[in-house]
Amino acid sequence: MAKKLRIGIIGSGGIAQSCHMRGYAAIPDLCEIVATCDVNEATAKAAAEKFSVEKTYTDYAKMLATEELDAVSVATPNKFHKEPTIDALKAGVHVLCEKPLGMNADECREMCAAARDSGKILQVGLQSRFNGPSRWMKEYIDAGNMGDIYFARAQALRRRGVPGWGVFINKELQGGGPLIDIGVHILDLTLFLMGYPKPVSASGKTWNQLGTNPDLWNSWGDYDRTKFTVEDFAVGLIKFENGAVVSLESSFMGNGPDPFETQLYGTKAGAIVKPYAGGNDALQIFTEQNKQLMDIRPGNIPHVESAHSAEVEAFVKAIIDGKPSPVPGENGLILNAIFDAIYKSSETGEEQPVSVAY
Repeated sequence: MAKKLRIGIIGSGGIAQSCHMRGYAAIPDLCEIVATCDVNEATAKAAAEKFSVEKTYTDYAKMLATEELDAVSVATPNKFHKEPTIDALKAGVHVLCEKPLGMNADECREMCAAARDSGKILQVGLQSRFNGPSRWMKEYIDAGNMGDIYFARAQALRRRGVPGWGVFINKELQGGGPLIDIGVHILDLTLFLMGYPKPVSASGKTWNQLGTNPDLWNSWGDYDRTKFTVEDFAVGLIKFENGAVVSLESSFMGNGPDPFETQLYGTKAGAIVKPYAGGNDALQIFTEQNKQLMDIRPGNIPHVESAHSAEVEAFVKAIIDGKPSPVPGENGLILNAIFDAIYKSSETGEEQPVSVAY
């Protein structure tokens, strides 16, 4: 049997422990976590103890130089994705970096260039495409059943869902609010299902109307409203080189329903995809046969126990098998470039070009 991949963790907090490390631990025949790293030593040690990892570090550069790693997960706050990712790639180490790939498109360009130059895998942590409904829908589309998908409406809306822990409400460390935190997931899934067309422009608007209001209830507990510096609601309209258009809506707080879904409109059929829904509610197909309108709900959608673990397994297997990145850094660049354009459009009131060159 080939030797197990040696895995290091950079940023050992909640997302690392609940998603990345759990995913690696689920495939012990393929890999082992040999070290955790966090600027907070207690966090690194807690993560190591939880998963029986021997080594801990507070300096990722020292970990890279010492441990002869094959791969790392970068699960730091967004502001600290770029440097460890680039340093790891330059050290010849594969990287699974949490979403969004960077704080902005310029950071992503540097990260993608480092991956290209190193020949190592750079994978973006976008797990929604690994769910059962997402996989089924991708196969259905690739078989030609939808025709050309020319419009989609992507929604990641929370009515009262501000994550008060971590740095989610801190623009300086996070880069933005729901648009880049949860909007990134539904936009990635939408573009994945559409074949990731090349964006050319975007317009949009963001608001901070509710997030700073201390009188409003929040489903995940209270937080310091004076420190809420991100948007609480964002919308965008994205145009693509092939003529397709995507409407994007995302919120932490909004006075309305809270769907997490994408609606696809193709020349042969349409669909509603809810990647985290169960049973017959996950997928609905709208088509026509013999001049009869048909609404179809697939009945045997593949079951995926954990999309997070599935993305980690895909990362590990791609390294072992010498395959391309399951979620390439270029996808992350496209997403960040779109978000940059939406944020700038909100400031200027004008449609903005989107460049994904690097």
